[in-house]
Amino acid sequence: MQNWVEQLDLLIRSRTSILWVHQQEEERLIRLLGTVAQRLNQRPLLRWDFVSGLQGLPNHTGAAARQPLAALDSLQLLPQDQPAILLLLDFHRYAEDPAICRRLRNLASELRQRPHTLVISAPDPALPRELESSVAVLALPLPAEEEIRELLAGIAMAAGSPLSGEPLELLVTSCRGLSEQRIRQLAARALARHGRLDAADLDDVLEEKRLALGRSDLLEYCPTAADPSEIGGMNQLKSWLDRRRLAFSAEAHAYGLPHPRGVLLVGPQGTGKSLTAKAIAHSWGMPLLRLDLGRLFAGLVGASEARTRDMIGTAEAMAPCILWIDEIDKGFSLDGRSDGGTSQRVLATLLTWMAEKDSPVFVMATANAIDQLPPELLRKGRFDEIFVLDLPDANERREILELHLRKRRPSNQLPLDTLVDRTAGFSGAELEQVVLEAMLQAFSEGREFSEPDLISASADLVPLSRTAREQLEALQKWASEGRARPAR
Repeated sequence: MQNWVEQLDLLIRSRTSILWVHQQEEERLIRLLGTVAQRLNQRPLLRWDFVSGLQGLPNHTGAAARQPLAALDSLQLLPQDQPAILLLLDFHRYAEDPAICRRLRNLASELRQRPHTLVISAPDPALPRELESSVAVLALPLPAEEEIRELLAGIAMAAGSPLSGEPLELLVTSCRGLSEQRIRQLAARALARHGRLDAADLDDVLEEKRLALGRSDLLEYCPTAADPSEIGGMNQLKSWLDRRRLAFSAEAHAYGLPHPRGVLLVGPQGTGKSLTAKAIAHSWGMPLLRLDLGRLFAGLVGASEARTRDMIGTAEAMAPCILWIDEIDKGFSLDGRSDGGTSQRVLATLLTWMAEKDSPVFVMATANAIDQLPPELLRKGRFDEIFVLDLPDANERREILELHLRKRRPSNQLPLDTLVDRTAGFSGAELEQVVLEAMLQAFSEGREFSEPDLISASADLVPLSRTAREQLEALQKWASEGRARPAR
């Protein structure tokens, strides 16, 4: 946050007439402006809102209440040689008014000759087109880690239960992406519940993030109860992901390691790509954000790119997190002419961010058809690695079947040799369906299911390896050329 204060300080000292500050935390903005005003030789900070009028100027308290146009003339109440800052709260609501818009444009010129600065507080970065060349736009970022650390440590100290070390760092990392007010509310709830702040409050933080994302139509917070032990096979992929988890630690950063970029999982439907994303998020203790690619493509020209940038900003604010882009091949085709090139421009924005990002956002993308993926997406530097999830072999099929049997009927131990032989070419999802179908058949007849039920269910199911044989053979040929690593 020190960098933001210094940036604001520089803008004011360089005689920037009008600042449009995009923010969602009014109290924090007022406090930071007060810090800047003190740095600038105790410069007066005035404040105006529609109900209370002018505040901070003796003998003129309440002036211009309910008069937005008159509020712009408040700086004339000060001596010409006394620099001041005037903060206008919620003033974006009146900027579309022709008279106010004109007055702001006039002030942009007039204030260059006078040492005053006008600061407009707005929840949206968009401003009237007429003001684009007259107003500087500055976004107030969410609290950085150092600011969160000081806030949590101060609250814990005031409550008589000092917080430091690993518990503090875990809470600081988890609170990234939350506003200062929400962090204070979480801390107040924790203190009311058990009288202290500790790592046990992490679940509350994740729930708060889920609620915050509930207001977004681009990213969905996905609950993650799955565990890597529930994934059959894929030992190489599991080992690779387990090593990447260590790279998010402070020790790895001190060692010189960058944050991992992400991984692309390619394979036929039902091979466990989505389950892997959920299991890794649960194992790493990070929120899983699922991107709905279809909602990125808005109707207006340029809107899709803007929504992509908003999505990136939200993901980075929630970091460390896992950004799950499911079926990325469906969103970005090789030929962007059918949509006027919108998908290609969105892809370019996404790829540039993926290549240059230094935030702890781990991108986990899945795809079914490798031939539909643009070559630039497969280039090194976008993802750390590309894994191919093939259909399970005999050992993996046995492991998957045992997992589902233990999960649903742990008391029912059945021989699986025959079933494993007869399910060659079945995906993990299809093996699960075999178990469910056998259970349903036995349950409808009021008995426990047995090996013949499983064999009968497998005989009735037509696997994807038969209905989409050509696509699977093409994927296996592509993987055999050494273009990706096998997951098993």
